[in-house]
Amino acid sequence: MPIADLLIENARLITMTDQPEGADSIAVSDGKILALGTRDDLAGLAGPDTRRFDAQDCTVMPGMTEAHLHLFPGAFGLRLLHLDGVQGLEALRAKIRPYAVANPDEALLICKAADYNLFGDGVMTTRQMLDEVLPDRPLLLVAGDHHTGWANTIALERAGILQGRALNPGNEIVMGDDGFAAGELRESEAQGPVYALRSSGGRESLGLADALEPENLTPAQRTEDEGVMLEGLKYCASFGFTSLHNMDGNWYQLELLRALETRGDLLCRTEIPFHLTPAKALETLGEASEMHTQYRTDRLRSGRVKMFMDGVIDSGTAVMIEDYADTPGWRGDPLHSAERFAAACIDADRRGLQISVHAIGDGAVRRVLDGYAAAAATNGPRDARHRIEHIEMLHPSDLTRLVELGVVASMQPPHPPGAMDFPLLPWVEKVGEARWPWAFPVQTLRDAGVPIAFASDWPVSDVNPMRGVKAAVTRQAWKDGQPSHASTLQEALYGYTVGGAYAGFDEGRLGRLKPGYLADIVVMDSDLQATPADEIDQARAALTLCSGEITWEA
Repeated sequence: MPIADLLIENARLITMTDQPEGADSIAVSDGKILALGTRDDLAGLAGPDTRRFDAQDCTVMPGMTEAHLHLFPGAFGLRLLHLDGVQGLEALRAKIRPYAVANPDEALLICKAADYNLFGDGVMTTRQMLDEVLPDRPLLLVAGDHHTGWANTIALERAGILQGRALNPGNEIVMGDDGFAAGELRESEAQGPVYALRSSGGRESLGLADALEPENLTPAQRTEDEGVMLEGLKYCASFGFTSLHNMDGNWYQLELLRALETRGDLLCRTEIPFHLTPAKALETLGEASEMHTQYRTDRLRSGRVKMFMDGVIDSGTAVMIEDYADTPGWRGDPLHSAERFAAACIDADRRGLQISVHAIGDGAVRRVLDGYAAAAATNGPRDARHRIEHIEMLHPSDLTRLVELGVVASMQPPHPPGAMDFPLLPWVEKVGEARWPWAFPVQTLRDAGVPIAFASDWPVSDVNPMRGVKAAVTRQAWKDGQPSHASTLQEALYGYTVGGAYAGFDEGRLGRLKPGYLADIVVMDSDLQATPADEIDQARAALTLCSGEITWEA
């Protein structure tokens, strides 16, 4: 038996598999889990250079997978002003004006996590309201879900959209009664011209919004962006993440991560997709295959196609099967036609690529399932594990199709209104009480046997997985007698470990504490199983290992 590089002792193990009776220790050697057992069982594996880490009766579990995040925008967003909890004109002024003074040279001031009800329930934020906060510098407030933004007048003028602009379906510059833009910008195509005002040229959002490549970058700018990526990786590792499934992508992000990998600074296994936007021709899927060919190391890989089918319910841009409860006659516009989407799925599947699609409304979910069915019918069945991201609404008749097509449900426990940071309004009123039981239907999917991966959608939600676990475990029904779709602690942790590993085709080497598996391990600073549910969000990682390498130590 080899000598251990590391022994983690006095642990409360959560292995996600069968474990030896009384096991409280793990031996790690050469980047893999060597053995599990009692402290006495493993004592003989210690050599003179073996490090011994005392877990102090805290939880030790598999390193977690963040199965849906936006790494570059999330990391960059740590530098921006956040408006969590800010309500009303005076509170907004008190936050933004000092921020403007502290950033005198920034061409566009961006503030994150703005509430849809910033100026009161049902009150639409307008450019004139923002002019009262800051009239002389371009200002953009971005909703927590990143699908809606609000700009002041000078920002709209300089972006060239004060008088509106024709956009593709699913995007909208909301116009006022005076014939000018009201200030609300729905979806990326509407927000893009304002983002472009930023001193950076908006390159931090390119992979997310339109998947374009930044142009004419200086070496200093590229170095700065590598630093942003590294900040994001360190931040994720500090929560116990060892694998990341990014949801926006371009060649530039892969290049930044490759540079970090070459230096030994790629702290988390990171997977970057090819982003097929509505504006891109289907022939560009050849780039997705090329990305897959060029990037397929242990720490950095590509091999997935990401698409958006709709927006979000809060702004009315999600696609529903039946009318919005508060807007009769409106069901939302899909971002891809049924024919184009089916063709994209068939081609991507033929190339052996995984597909993941943002689908919020039940109408969007149905169209995605139609595309996946077309791919299976044309190319034949395979273990594709195509994914649907979010599934905020599901029509009951589509449940069995998820199972039959082998779809992975990528779910975000922080997203249900009232579960964590998102308010009930306007979401619950737009959906309507009759559809609530099939909203964020985690337990229904679990009972049906649909594989589930949990994630945050950072920066849309806090990346802290223990806040996500708390949201999953303490979730409440919106009405007595309706399902809460709450998870047990074990189910929630499973979604962040085994569920994420399965979604990434890594279940044979990650997601469990098992001899022979890679030593992706997190030691928490408390015993999660003994922690009250309403306090579990206070737990943090004390030690994170990726292939036995310490990537975070508190």
